[in-house]
Amino acid sequence: MAVAALVVIVVGGYLLSTQGGEQKPIILYVDQGNGLVNESNFSTMLSFASQKGFNTVFFQVYREGVLLFSRSQLSYFVNQTHSQGLEIFFALYFTNSTQAFPGTVLGAGEDGISLDMSSLSLGAQESLLADVVSCNCKTAVTTTDMESPLKPDLLVLETYGPSLQGYVRHGTIASVGVFTATSEGDYEHQFQYALNNSDGVMVFDYAGLLKSGY
Repeated sequence: MAVAALVVIVVGGYLLSTQGGEQKPIILYVDQGNGLVNESNFSTMLSFASQKGFNTVFFQVYREGVLLFSRSQLSYFVNQTHSQGLEIFFALYFTNSTQAFPGTVLGAGEDGISLDMSSLSLGAQESLLADVVSCNCKTAVTTTDMESPLKPDLLVLETYGPSLQGYVRHGTIASVGVFTATSEGDYEHQFQYALNNSDGVMVFDYAGLLKSGY
């Protein structure tokens, strides 16, 4: 029986593990409600992500029923991200079931679509996830439901803070919230624990990291 090699590398001060030659997703979430990122500062965000060892960006392009960018802008974000060797998922934030899925976000070259929809009923979440399957790209769901039955390609549990560490497990991707960290050392400990004990890690969020200086 072949045994997948475990390789540990250091990027941006963090220990990043790879299994079988495939690096785990190291995701930076960009929440437009906490700090606007557009063409004027997108490259700065990408440089930050690369320097800190992130390989994937969850870039919020839709909030509460409003599509924030045009098709040409979405293509620009994809091209810029790929030029830096990173993956980009368009993140869609839904707060009620009347908000329509923005089909125009599909097919701009994105690596995936991420749905943030924890406040919706399970039925509404399943319907939106079914809509995303047509993207012919990876699917992701970020959720506060630690027992979510949804089956996207990436199920990201929002395991922010010490009280939720017991839900960090393989088969899902764990999360770290800068807002729960008491110090840079505490943040780095939470980050490494999430990375080592799940299939990747998502950090929420870019604006918080900038403010903290981490």
